[in-house]
Amino acid sequence: MQKNSGRIVILGTGGTIAGKAAQAGDNVGYTAGQLTVADLLTSVPALKDWPLQLEQVAQLDSKDMSHAVWQQLAQRVQAHLDDPEVAGVVITHGTDTLEETAWLLHRVLMPTKPVVLTAAMRPATSLQPDGPQNLLDAVTLAAQPGVQGVLAMLAGAVYDAAGVRKWHPYRIDAFSGGDDGPVARLVEGQLLPLRPWPTGMALGVDVLQGDVAHWPKVAVVTSHAGLDAELLQAQLAAWQALGLAGVVFEGTGNGTLHVAIENAAAALKAAGCEVLRTSRCQGGSVVGAPAGALPSAGELGPGKARVELLLRALKRRSA
Repeated sequence: MQKNSGRIVILGTGGTIAGKAAQAGDNVGYTAGQLTVADLLTSVPALKDWPLQLEQVAQLDSKDMSHAVWQQLAQRVQAHLDDPEVAGVVITHGTDTLEETAWLLHRVLMPTKPVVLTAAMRPATSLQPDGPQNLLDAVTLAAQPGVQGVLAMLAGAVYDAAGVRKWHPYRIDAFSGGDDGPVARLVEGQLLPLRPWPTGMALGVDVLQGDVAHWPKVAVVTSHAGLDAELLQAQLAAWQALGLAGVVFEGTGNGTLHVAIENAAAALKAAGCEVLRTSRCQGGSVVGAPAGALPSAGELGPGKARVELLLRALKRRSA
């Protein structure tokens, strides 16, 4: 297997991959983020002789991922990417918000080196943990010549930041790449590319500067049967009083929205609040642009769409 001569940096953030349960047979009742990234390496003897650099950025359950951790993580990734001796970066992460972190790093960094997020659906104490293989695969991918962009390496499949999504709550193969599928597969250490690596123009890590407590506020509102217009109006009014900068409306089907949301969204847009519509469906993308419809987030789910609006608002603020 050919690989780059530079070292691979592994940044730990916690998650199930670093989780522990009281009993080895318990794959649900565990506590995430208990092991350090150095602890994780002890379960992957195949990486013993690799040129690795370890750094613990955070130690949390990714359901609790914060803007502050995002800010620090992006800055640390950029610092390592700027080091000519670093071939790539691997990030151990929880599965719940992995896709959101991937999109943020993709939009901010657009790296020409690989930045590979990996995770696990079972804790490290499981009878059959999936974390060690995923970590080995992620480091292997990050060391491959020619690989670039923000990627997710999970259960043998490589996904780009735009397409990756968690579609199942507990299965080992809990992730998909949307309609386009994976970018590549890794089979017994051999990389099988399927599509071009992601590219684009970076916003730059400086867009994430400043006190995160004062970052623009972006919310997600879900459309559903029986939506109460009075509650919606009260909720949006309270948010606007706090300086609401954007709202993602998670629609039904092909991004369709309750009439109460359509009316409220028109008022928000008139007030200078940016809006996007997405779908609560786990697969596919929002397609088409019916007359009068709100701007579509395309293939982005509600979590990534919220990140997108946040970054747009930060960019406007820094302009």
